[in-house]
Amino acid sequence: MSQVLVASNRGPVSFSLSDDGALTMRRGGGGLVSGLAAVTGGPGRPAREPSADVLWVCAALGEADRAAVRQAPDGRLDEAGHDTGGAAVRMLDIPAATFHRAYNAVANSTLWFVHHLLYDTPRAPHFDARSRRDWQSYEAYNAAFADALARDAAQGAKAAIQDYHLSLAPRMLRDRRPDLKIVHFSHTPWAPPEYYRLLPDDIGAQVLEGILGADHAGFLTERWAMAFLDCCERFLSGVRVDRAARTVTCGGHVTQIGVHGLGIDGESLRRRAAEPDVAARAEALRGQVGDRKLIVRVDRTELSKNIVRGLAAYREMLTNHPEWHGRVVHLAFAYPSRHDLPEYREYTAAVQRMAGQIIDEFGTPDWEPLILQVNDDFPRSLAAYGMADVLLVNPIRDGMNLVAKEGPVLSERGSALVLSREAGAASELAADALIVNPYDVSQTAETLHQALLMPEDERAERCARLAAAATALPPQQWFGDQLAALD
Repeated sequence: MSQVLVASNRGPVSFSLSDDGALTMRRGGGGLVSGLAAVTGGPGRPAREPSADVLWVCAALGEADRAAVRQAPDGRLDEAGHDTGGAAVRMLDIPAATFHRAYNAVANSTLWFVHHLLYDTPRAPHFDARSRRDWQSYEAYNAAFADALARDAAQGAKAAIQDYHLSLAPRMLRDRRPDLKIVHFSHTPWAPPEYYRLLPDDIGAQVLEGILGADHAGFLTERWAMAFLDCCERFLSGVRVDRAARTVTCGGHVTQIGVHGLGIDGESLRRRAAEPDVAARAEALRGQVGDRKLIVRVDRTELSKNIVRGLAAYREMLTNHPEWHGRVVHLAFAYPSRHDLPEYREYTAAVQRMAGQIIDEFGTPDWEPLILQVNDDFPRSLAAYGMADVLLVNPIRDGMNLVAKEGPVLSERGSALVLSREAGAASELAADALIVNPYDVSQTAETLHQALLMPEDERAERCARLAAAATALPPQQWFGDQLAALD
């Protein structure tokens, strides 16, 4: 039997603890979980490799996960009787302090900030002795994954290592098990050399060399793949970059560079949107909005999502075009994100302040111009997609952005998509979206106005083409193509 190992920080299941200490498991979501159907099969969907034996290695993210791991034989959740969806799951109980420093201080406060160009450079980054201790934890975290994969892998197995949390793991795993076929996939953008060089020289080189331990390194768009090649060429001595062949040779090992766009499983998303809880949310939203035009955004309260400028653009549109007063509502749904980091708590507060200013300035007894909800409610988001006249997706930088693809797929009447040129999705959707510079609030304001004025037939035609593009590369194909690249 062929064996496939998947490694990612977040796994396909997570746990919560009730007051009486009982564990409750829930299935994970997202493209990677859906993509596993490429090797394990799924409802009505045959496996791409029917003989594949799949093991998913992930980290325990909190105390409930840790409790589940400690109750499972050798951390194997499937062997403890949990329904893990057709794949074996090993969850790693990495020491909490090590996990915190690796995940928060390095992955989310350093690598994420570099790749999304988020630093306020007069003040940050600030690499000192503490940063070096954090980096040692990141190394230990990656080593824990490499050790687990090396121990569990059959001879010649395929290992699919996911994202910036595990940049060092491919090289570590190759050192331990040179017989394995390894792919690493980056879900984020990749920083251009001028920004990547903010990292300490040795750490920047270590990240690049870590990924180059893989046989295949995948990216969401051509732009991010080329930036990675640029960084390899600029910062690694003795490497050979062949842009025509899309290869990097480092220490005698050749890594193929690939681009694998990630789209939506349209059938699954539409099926979920047809559930009663989504219909109930839609009825409630329609009661709030009435027959007014509707601008929708759905984001995490994440610095790169650019929510504050998006709200400022809506405010400027209402200022410049008073004819929309009483005739439009902006639904801004923001899921809490990374609130253990102070930058994110302050950003969420800034979003709420801007929303309050808009409501205070323009609201009337019979018109609420903005509805901001900062909580996680997936059915509500699906309902809003269906109702939207305009979908605003304006990140300052994004590896792909699946909201830009989910919205058109679920639109009931055809929604106009206002899309940042800095989202990875713009490379696929630009022809039918209205493209904006995410830093240009005035341009975004005017584009929202034009989107609201777009004739219904044009809007419907554009939306249909956007939906077709969004479903052209479903998660199953995305994940299967990564594995196929190893053959």
